[in-house]
Amino acid sequence: MYLKTLYFGLISVLLITSCKQVSQDQALKQDIEVSTNKGLKDWSDLPIGGAINISKVLKDSKLDSITHTNFNSITATNDMKMYALVEHDSIPDFTNVDRLVAYTQKHDMRLFGHALVWYYNVPEWITNMTNKKGAAWADAYLKKYITTVLTRYKDDVVAWDVVNEAFADKSGEFRDEFWFNTFGKDYIEKAFRYAHDADPDAKLFYNDFGHERHPEKLNGIVAMVNDLVKRDVPIHGIGLQMHLEMDTTEKAIANALKLAASTGLLIHISELDIIFNTRDENAKDKPKITTLTHDMEMAQAEKFKQVVMLYRKHVPKTQQFGITFWDFNDRDTWIKPFYDLKEWPTIFDENLDPKPGYYGFLDGLTTGLENATE
Repeated sequence: MYLKTLYFGLISVLLITSCKQVSQDQALKQDIEVSTNKGLKDWSDLPIGGAINISKVLKDSKLDSITHTNFNSITATNDMKMYALVEHDSIPDFTNVDRLVAYTQKHDMRLFGHALVWYYNVPEWITNMTNKKGAAWADAYLKKYITTVLTRYKDDVVAWDVVNEAFADKSGEFRDEFWFNTFGKDYIEKAFRYAHDADPDAKLFYNDFGHERHPEKLNGIVAMVNDLVKRDVPIHGIGLQMHLEMDTTEKAIANALKLAASTGLLIHISELDIIFNTRDENAKDKPKITTLTHDMEMAQAEKFKQVVMLYRKHVPKTQQFGITFWDFNDRDTWIKPFYDLKEWPTIFDENLDPKPGYYGFLDGLTTGLENATE
């Protein structure tokens, strides 16, 4: 094992990688080797997760290595979603999920299930059958689907995003989509009860995005969660996706964490990445950023540091379910194809080498909380 100290402006991190100290610029000009013996998870007292496509991981030895070295929790990006399991008919195809289970068991990782009910890409055959047979058929199928999936993986998956993104993008109103149009908001309670009946030991989460940028949305989510808890609906946690933009303030992040934690439930930063451009359609005239500079990398490193420090500061230890990176490398990130942007939102670059953000995040895991800024 070797020691190397990397500096990012005011960020100073001790890592096991080299026998001498190197400057910030020197470190950025060379491939930075991550110790094969230590990764992010080994510096952390909270779970550190990565979202993966299992097929890509199994075909790429470098991706495989950084995955099991750095993370002790795994989420499937798409392989456990309804459209992946029952795309064409009601008989689930569990091939990729079984491979995920085998992978996480091999490396002693937690497997987090994502997501049982989501509005996006509901299989067309389900909408067609509902149009023909009505809400009663959809209710029966939803129960059968959730029961089948959770029963199969009851000993393998510790927690689930039961409902994903039920609220509109920027408000506290429920999203106008298939599940809501079929059942009203009752579909959320149904899904949680069906999941709990199938696996009483699993931790069940509601997951969504934009809490930090749209307080009215977070208020709506927290009100819904508190209502579910009050009525003894089995919900155990809130997933804050945290698809952040560089101009998202630390104060906004802290406020989202504090309000979510006020529910007393487990809090999971579930899909962390940080972009330089904006997703706001109202800012179409804002010039797109197409080149990554040294200063941008340093600023992003500080942002990753602050996110983990704010999580540690504002979420009580007993409520810390962990932090998960979504597509944790710039090569595979969902951001670029989905938004048609040239972006660098993660902690590994396109060559799967660690970026300054990796070390900024690591610094945030180990730095005293008095240095959290908000």
